[in-house]
Amino acid sequence: MTDRRSRKRFAPGLNVITLGLFFLVVSAVGLFVATRQQEANVERVGELDGVMTDSQSSFVNYLLVGSDTREGADPNSVDYGGIGDTTDTGGNRSDTIIVLHIDNDRDTASIMSIPRDLWVDIPGYGLDRVNAAYTHGPDVLVQTVQTSLGVPINHYIEVDFFSFKDIIGALGGVDLCFEHPTRDLNTGLWIGEPGCYNLGPVMSLAYARSRYYEVNRTGEWEVDGSADLGRVIRQQKFLQAAVAKAAQQMASNPLRASDLINAAVGSLRVDPGTNLVESAEFLRPLAAGGLARYTVPTYPEEIGGKSVLVLGAEAPNVLRYFAGLDEPPLPNG
Repeated sequence: MTDRRSRKRFAPGLNVITLGLFFLVVSAVGLFVATRQQEANVERVGELDGVMTDSQSSFVNYLLVGSDTREGADPNSVDYGGIGDTTDTGGNRSDTIIVLHIDNDRDTASIMSIPRDLWVDIPGYGLDRVNAAYTHGPDVLVQTVQTSLGVPINHYIEVDFFSFKDIIGALGGVDLCFEHPTRDLNTGLWIGEPGCYNLGPVMSLAYARSRYYEVNRTGEWEVDGSADLGRVIRQQKFLQAAVAKAAQQMASNPLRASDLINAAVGSLRVDPGTNLVESAEFLRPLAAGGLARYTVPTYPEEIGGKSVLVLGAEAPNVLRYFAGLDEPPLPNG
């Protein structure tokens, strides 16, 4: 009998909304030239004091979190139907959970996407999906990643759902190219013709949130077969395009840089020990796409009537590297 744990199933990854990693990277790049007062305006999450692991000389890990709160949703917004409000989410969830690993020995950067449906032991609350840990607070989410996955977290950066459009607007949109007409009827994504487009705030959010991505190659609309893994790849592609544009604007357009900084400052929540200027230096490889991508290998399971994901046989290889205990495996993201 084949051991089902040996089957290689990569994480479905980032469900429903936000490109939280994009928020934080653009924010950090912007804050590299921000004033001390602007950095002081960034919200510090007090409950994380004493929870983070002390940084090691060989590596630094950032937990990047995108919150899917609908607090403040505007029913008059053109994309409200695709976003919904607080009744659609059942409380706050960490929709995007990514570990950014800075390997100082190798001078490399890597990101690891943690699927929100991963079944873990949440300290003090029992077994549940990992994204539910955030409901109990950022400190519980950090503790869950550290204890259940064995990955130490040195810094925490969180962005919220609605900041996405503010930052995209300050950035002047994000440029992406499409080989075929593309749509998602649920989020409102619509690309009528092949070509390169500047996606504004609403269409960027529709692209980043797309769960039912369709392309028209032969005159018929076809649902993208890569499912949630395809969404992870698209979000990372969007991330790199956005960060590259942010870096370019920071260097060439001081007025645009100021707008971007102001939007970024209002979007962030970080742990008390995070130095945002230093973090911007660590995050620079992302602007050039110089990072290795990983997802946590998983396989689907039904537990207590819930469809969840559990760690696959190859998961320890990835987790041990992000814990600073092993050589880097081949990227799988």
